Amino acid sequence: MKEEKLSHAEEIQIMKELEQFDTPTITNVVATYPANQLCLGLYNPQEINWYTDNSLRCLYPELGARCGYGATAVYGMPDPAFQNLKFVHVLRGIAEAAETGGPVILVLKENFSEKMKNKNAIIGGNMMTAFKQLGVVGVIGDAPARDTDEMRPLKIQCMFPGTVAGHGSLAVQAVNVPVTVSGMDLSPMEVIHMDESGAVKFPRRYLKEVLERAKKMRALDEEKQKKMRTMTDPEELAAAMG
Repeated sequence: MKEEKLSHAEEIQIMKELEQFDTPTITNVVATYPANQLCLGLYNPQEINWYTDNSLRCLYPELGARCGYGATAVYGMPDPAFQNLKFVHVLRGIAEAAETGGPVILVLKENFSEKMKNKNAIIGGNMMTAFKQLGVVGVIGDAPARDTDEMRPLKIQCMFPGTVAGHGSLAVQAVNVPVTVSGMDLSPMEVIHMDESGAVKFPRRYLKEVLERAKKMRALDEEKQKKMRTMTDPEELAAAMG
């Protein structure tokens, strides 16, 4: 399929428009129904890790969808043999992804000990305030969060397994490397779309096509559901679904 090179300004505008769609619509366009002419079929939908699983929950569903360039950071337990990376390197990684002025969705991967992986908060109000200043519009992490009331006014969409009140020691292990978080494989600068249903990723070169197909997919779904609301016969409803 033909790929059109977009300017950074055009990419940013398209991502803003994509926030008017829910994430399930975006997944439908990206890969869910490869036999559908509106589906790009970018991945084998059953075999590739291209969207998040049900281990995450959306902390602020009222904020709606967010779309942005992916940046990553890996956190784990402190290691005396490796102290090269600090919080500033995470901030630099975000700034690198946002250098064109685009929105960033930060994905935090945890490598905590078995004891701490479910109770070591990977993010809180102070970190999120710093991220906000660098253009972060969403954060996804596979460890708990805390300070949800502090973070709410920042209007950054968040997806984590849950929340806890505290954390122990943690250290940065890597920045802007490929990661797998809650069933989704991500490389830095892939596009992420997220809302209360979950998150999906796709290569940025498909931004325009995803938007165009999402518009058509939503129009078809709205028309189908409008017709279904006039039906009560099982056979007619089944045919409409098909």
